[in-house]
Amino acid sequence: MHTDMRKLALFIATAMTLSVWAGQENGSPKGQYYRLFMPFTFYHSVAQNLLDMDSNDSDETSEEVTRALMHVYMTRPDLVQNTETEMSEAGELRQDFIGKPIEQKVTLTEELATPMPEEQEVAPVMVAIEKPNFWKLKGDANVQFLQNYVSDNWYKGGESNYAAVGAVNLEANYDNKSKWKWDNRLEMKLGFQTSPSDTVHKFKTNNDLIRLTSKVGLQATKKWYYTLQMLAYTQFTKGLKANKTEIFSDFLSPFNLNVGLGMDYKVEWLNKKIVGTVNLSPIAVNYRYVDRKALATSFGIEEGKQHLTDLGSQVTANVEWKMNDVVTWKSRLYGFTSYKRTEIEWENTFVLQVSKYITANIFVFPRYDDSNNRDDKLGYWQFKEYSSLGFAYNF
Repeated sequence: MHTDMRKLALFIATAMTLSVWAGQENGSPKGQYYRLFMPFTFYHSVAQNLLDMDSNDSDETSEEVTRALMHVYMTRPDLVQNTETEMSEAGELRQDFIGKPIEQKVTLTEELATPMPEEQEVAPVMVAIEKPNFWKLKGDANVQFLQNYVSDNWYKGGESNYAAVGAVNLEANYDNKSKWKWDNRLEMKLGFQTSPSDTVHKFKTNNDLIRLTSKVGLQATKKWYYTLQMLAYTQFTKGLKANKTEIFSDFLSPFNLNVGLGMDYKVEWLNKKIVGTVNLSPIAVNYRYVDRKALATSFGIEEGKQHLTDLGSQVTANVEWKMNDVVTWKSRLYGFTSYKRTEIEWENTFVLQVSKYITANIFVFPRYDDSNNRDDKLGYWQFKEYSSLGFAYNF
């Protein structure tokens, strides 16, 4: 209700202003036009002036306005919004509210009653951004011992012997978690044994290996990589046999270098209990060098030469299967063929974890190489096996 009254007062003020202006233009100070600018209102004087025969109102403007309003009352009564009685009850517009500026009283004080709390100084924080390390280094070492004693009068015969094998494996692998990886693995093994029946050698090697595997891969899919693999291996010292002075192998005799181009598959089977890699290289080059010329023919090299280069294909697989908390099977398969000769190596190591630092190993190594001299019993197959107990440490 109060909102409607304020709107009505605003309309009245506007109409009065216009009517005064219009009245002055026509020489009439009465301002008879204001009723035309107001919301349609039923004025009592309109009907009274038309019905009063003695009306002395000779103002033509007033008569025209009266007749116009009466025409509206008669033809469009639905447009009439108010009556003169209602407007009288609403009251007049207060002139003291119009044009009076609103003043705000502002009181200034020199000092607040209570001091503002002091802001604590924020100490600068040094943020150090370190470059991520994509290299992962790891390794393991073990020393295994084997001892067998047989007395001279043992009813089944036999011979006492002692053996020891040491191994160190080092890995430096790069993986930027995006596309590139570079795996490097260095394997070193050296073992010796003694036996009373060997009157020529006090001890001789039973295990001798230096092998470096380096592989660069570009990711093709989630588990496949385009790879370039290099494999190089030789041994530490001379290879001997009991009661023979002949040298069967030596450092760089032979030395093998194999470079293959292909793809690498990442193995993750049985909830990652079986992990490893399988490398397939349809294009591979194998280079073999023998420092001792007398050993050339024993490794497939023509007599009088020291080098052999073959073009062929190769496959390499390194897989580790953790069967349970105690037994682990480590397997390595290597195969190369030049379509004239074939070389296959399958190394198997079964590790029994006796305690944190004590392990028992069983090593089984069948090998096929038709570039060597053929044996009357085994043909081109070769076989090696040993079991041992010793200390192991991972780092």
